[in-house]
Amino acid sequence: MLSAASPSWADAYKAVSNTAMSVTGDISMDDFSITFETGDELSFSNLVADHFIVDGERVPASVYRVADPSDPELLNGNRLCGSGPVTYVVDWSAGDGLAAIAVFTGHHAPKSSDEMCASYTFEEGVEE
Repeated sequence: MLSAASPSWADAYKAVSNTAMSVTGDISMDDFSITFETGDELSFSNLVADHFIVDGERVPASVYRVADPSDPELLNGNRLCGSGPVTYVVDWSAGDGLAAIAVFTGHHAPKSSDEMCASYTFEEGVEE
């Protein structure tokens, strides 16, 4: 169950990939933050890009800078990234009602999925 503190205008996403089901669980996300099933949250300081390269193809995406970088311990003791504080979160449509979310640890805004430390796939538009 998502945290009661989740904003009511946040979009709800159901975990569908193995990594999402075992690390993040279901999430809610808006232009200001991402909240994980555990209630942990990463707030965004700003949107830094509106496109991204996935598997060599430029796609519409939201590239967010994390306000206070961290690598929270989530479900089953797993960390969101596992290789340092998450500094950027990117989300894009993965087709067929799916959304992909990738996390990054770099100092500069990521330009492609090649730089990610982890990715997660969710079903979009589920009811909380």
